Amino acid sequence: MVTVAGGGRPHSWLSTLDPELRQHIQNCPCPCNHMGYGNVLDYQIPHCAHEYPIRETSFNVPQYYNDVRDYYHPYDYHGSIESCSCSTSSDTSKTTFKGPWCICIIICVLIATLTAGLGLPLALGPHIPPQTSEQRLNVIKKLLKEQPLIDGHNDLPWNLRKFVHNKLFNLNLSSISDREPWATSKWSHTDIPKLRAGLLGAQFWSAYVPCKAQHLDAVQVTLEQIDVIKRLVEFNSNHFSLVRSTREIRSVHKEGRIASLIGVEGGHALGNSLAVLRTFYSLGARYLTITHSCDTPWATGTNTKTRDGLSEFGKSVIKEMNRLGMIIDLSHTSMTTAKAALNISRAPVIFSHSSAFSLCNSSRNVPDDVLKLIAHNGGVVMVNFYTYHVTCNETATIQDVIKHINHIRTVAGIEHVGIGAGYDGINMTPSGLEDVSKYPYLLAELLADPNWTEKDVVSLAGLNLLRVFEGVEEVRDKWKNEQVLPVEDEIPPMHNPCSSLYS
Repeated sequence: MVTVAGGGRPHSWLSTLDPELRQHIQNCPCPCNHMGYGNVLDYQIPHCAHEYPIRETSFNVPQYYNDVRDYYHPYDYHGSIESCSCSTSSDTSKTTFKGPWCICIIICVLIATLTAGLGLPLALGPHIPPQTSEQRLNVIKKLLKEQPLIDGHNDLPWNLRKFVHNKLFNLNLSSISDREPWATSKWSHTDIPKLRAGLLGAQFWSAYVPCKAQHLDAVQVTLEQIDVIKRLVEFNSNHFSLVRSTREIRSVHKEGRIASLIGVEGGHALGNSLAVLRTFYSLGARYLTITHSCDTPWATGTNTKTRDGLSEFGKSVIKEMNRLGMIIDLSHTSMTTAKAALNISRAPVIFSHSSAFSLCNSSRNVPDDVLKLIAHNGGVVMVNFYTYHVTCNETATIQDVIKHINHIRTVAGIEHVGIGAGYDGINMTPSGLEDVSKYPYLLAELLADPNWTEKDVVSLAGLNLLRVFEGVEEVRDKWKNEQVLPVEDEIPPMHNPCSSLYS
């Protein structure tokens, strides 16, 4: 028996080797691996010389293994070819091609020749992108398994209120497409099988309240919508998990479930109270859409004629969202409000479901000058699929959506575009993007364009939004360390029949 240099149990397997090979291994001073049997005299050497690597590797020769089966084999595809040539004065084998150790030399030369003749041209040749739709879809499936696809806006919670009055006990989200009114509604695009087919990694569910609730029961209705989102996630915990941070998004995605986030749509939901904003955040809301289609007393929306932007209280809302770590969403705001928010915010912002104004002049879309401000801010515009925001009419195609994505990429940069389809809150969708199952087809179409790399596709799909969210969390943590206190500003009380004299 021979004991491994540096300590280690005797290797009884050496006695089973050909005597000539055994003597060679015992006496050869080189660090060769000898066809997987190693060299017991040289395991303390960190690695062998690699003369003709098949591919780059960080492999080091293991030290003091206890079983020959654990040794790295020099012809394993995942490793590199060991330098096998050595000869010593103590070798009893003659310089002929009879010894087993010499076979190693022959095999090394053959593989090295093949590597030089075939591997090098392959290594130096151009990257060949996937050619067929099926190949591209397979690539997308692989990419979305590694990195999450994140959609910025889905209005399923409002349909739950409209269709079943937020009563979930008898609702099977896996089969609602076969039930009325879901089956025939033009506003319904979401169920669990479709979400799974769409490879969705994370979804912002919208806690939406109509503008007509402003100054009435907007706060209560928002709380009820937050509640139904949380119960929906809990009832379908095999598929969903409520998350509040980027770390949790990544963790839940690795588990194979859909990370579910809450976004409050419309600043009128605050009831002009920063305390309500803080309460929404504590309940899990991670973005607030500053306005909807109506003005609030402190901000102007898209469908209004005023151009006042943000009041002093509105600026306090932005600052408090920065302090909390809540994402500022500028979809539905007037561009005056958007510019004011961009000027005040110390954290990146988003447009959770908007497209490019240059291609469709809807007030919901983002003009080029604001796209440039978004790039400067570090934010992201998440492209909407509503046909009236894509082509400004009732019909659109997947290629029309791609035009918006490419335009935002051209003006703002690849780091500043994402996806915010708006499913279940729209009644007309582009051909090829009919429901939440179609995301992979959009990404596969982009991959057919040589200007789009796999890295670009995963940036669009979700990494850009994660970067923004991380930026928001970073500002929150910095302000916390600096002991920035909650904002206590108030708006002058509004006297109406639904307000208390003690407000």
